[in-house]
Amino acid sequence: MGAKKVFTLAEVSEHNHNKDCWLIIGGKVYDVTKFLEDHPGGDDVLLSATGKDATDDFEDIGHSSSARAMLDEFLVGDIDSSTIPANTKYTPPKQPHYNQDKTPEFLVKLLQFLVPLIILGVAVAIRFYTKQSA
Repeated sequence: MGAKKVFTLAEVSEHNHNKDCWLIIGGKVYDVTKFLEDHPGGDDVLLSATGKDATDDFEDIGHSSSARAMLDEFLVGDIDSSTIPANTKYTPPKQPHYNQDKTPEFLVKLLQFLVPLIILGVAVAIRFYTKQSA
């Protein structure tokens, strides 16, 4: 293969269906259309990895060395890494404490303390009562 073609993320993202499926793995672009039917995880797994850098998805599975060698036959070029957005860490928004029935907070904490004590007291009373009866 002569000079490798360099693709942008937008160009690769256009190849996102079962008749034309390209993936980005390790800075390389692969046309895996012919492999969709043979993929052990099914074609949905590959199709869900289109339009983004699928390197983490590929590495997380722990592919065998033969699977990695197979990539060579599907190579079509390189990805222009400047077109791939930087990974941003997801931080969930702060949620207010959920208190469905609007019970005062001090009462909730008091009940969390008292209920186990009451259960323990009942258990001790039952034990004491059954011991005297026997």
